[in-house]
Amino acid sequence: MNGTASTLPETKNDSKADIRIKGLPAGWIKLNVGGKVFQTHRQTLVREQNSFLARLCQEPECLPSDRDEDGAFLIDRDPDYFSAVLNYLRHGKLILDRGLNEEGLLEEAEFYNMPGLISLCNEKILNRNKPKNNIQHVYRVLQCHGDELTSLVSHISDGWKFKQLVPIGIENMQQSGDFTQEFVCVVTREYVESENAHQNYEGSDRAQVLQQKAMHN
Repeated sequence: MNGTASTLPETKNDSKADIRIKGLPAGWIKLNVGGKVFQTHRQTLVREQNSFLARLCQEPECLPSDRDEDGAFLIDRDPDYFSAVLNYLRHGKLILDRGLNEEGLLEEAEFYNMPGLISLCNEKILNRNKPKNNIQHVYRVLQCHGDELTSLVSHISDGWKFKQLVPIGIENMQQSGDFTQEFVCVVTREYVESENAHQNYEGSDRAQVLQQKAMHN
């Protein structure tokens, strides 16, 4: 009896076929990180060459990996920090949500073998741990006559601010025969302690001595 042999449809066993069956567009990949599913494009994951994620999605696969029932790669890592890892791959920047820190992200970057992200984390940690600049004040004491006072105060610049005005006596102007009040004008400016510290402290001490002397005249 003649008959035609029936053929069964081929079953595709590759994991990429499973992903397409689930409706994921070509080039997109699912990752199940610590129970949370992420979807991203393959081009995003390969931006750090030789990283764990880049090798994971190579064709053919060079890393043996388990998948969940939806075909997503199973990765046993912290899903909260993985969001920061993906943001780095997308934008090239370190973006952390509230409650996360650079040390935790550094651990993830080292696991995923991402030198660029490791460098950013180390730089951020180093800058954060640097001692803050100690703001100090330096003083200058300027002596002037009463008729020079307005001009002196109006020309204070370069970060200097008026602090105190102390009368110190009356001077006889010999040419005109008039008497004029003399003043000590104290001005101040903020500075970083590491910047000319010795010189600024010396100026501050001198200003304080002159202020005390002026008050007793």
